[in-house]
Amino acid sequence: MSAPPSSIDPDEIARFSAQADAWWDPRGKFAPLHRFNPARLAFIREQALARFERDERARRPFEGLRLLDIGCGGGLLAEPMARLGFTVTAVDPSEPNIEAAKAHAEAGGLSIDYRCAAAEDLVAKGAWPFDLVLNMEVIEHAADPGAYLRATARLVAPGGLMILATLNRTFKALALGKIAAEHLLRWVPPGTHDWRRFVRPEEVRGYLAGEPLEIEGPFGLAFDPLAGRWGRSQDAAVNYMMTIGRAALSSE
Repeated sequence: MSAPPSSIDPDEIARFSAQADAWWDPRGKFAPLHRFNPARLAFIREQALARFERDERARRPFEGLRLLDIGCGGGLLAEPMARLGFTVTAVDPSEPNIEAAKAHAEAGGLSIDYRCAAAEDLVAKGAWPFDLVLNMEVIEHAADPGAYLRATARLVAPGGLMILATLNRTFKALALGKIAAEHLLRWVPPGTHDWRRFVRPEEVRGYLAGEPLEIEGPFGLAFDPLAGRWGRSQDAAVNYMMTIGRAALSSE
């Protein structure tokens, strides 16, 4: 299979590489992501249980299923997914991120296949498709979001699912997801996001038009300042997730 054009933006990779030593510090530069993670994990688990008809009472309900975490950073999603039983492959084009993720997983006794690579690299190498693909907060950093999303969709196995999370390109997202988050609340370093690269849900559907995929959402996520935590919301104007499923092969 020929390689799709790379969607990697070198400036974005350099920005995250410079912060690689901070991934697992819950009070450091990635503290907002640590607070965000429980809501993401709950959604992923809920969707995977339903998709693969697994027992929610099981300690490792996803044993035997293959998962790909794209843009894994320091492994904040890859590690809990491995503990839930998935066989996890996690990729990131930043070598410092991968080294930080490997060291943390080894210290915790977790076996995770970390690779310094982009999604397009796996497509080019004909990687075996994955049951679950996590595509979380990456597309807004891609140089060509359409090419990137189509490449990642190729990595979903028949009957499998991709979960996409990103920021909506609305004025509310500009105010809260960019200006407030970076300059007022200091949740993330200034320059982390470019509002012009935020992706609308209808653009996600447009990028995948004509593909044999079932797309649902958006499902909103919002921060509750009174409770001090993130949770599901009817409002998808800032943060949202979508599910992208590939039909199972016919048994006929």
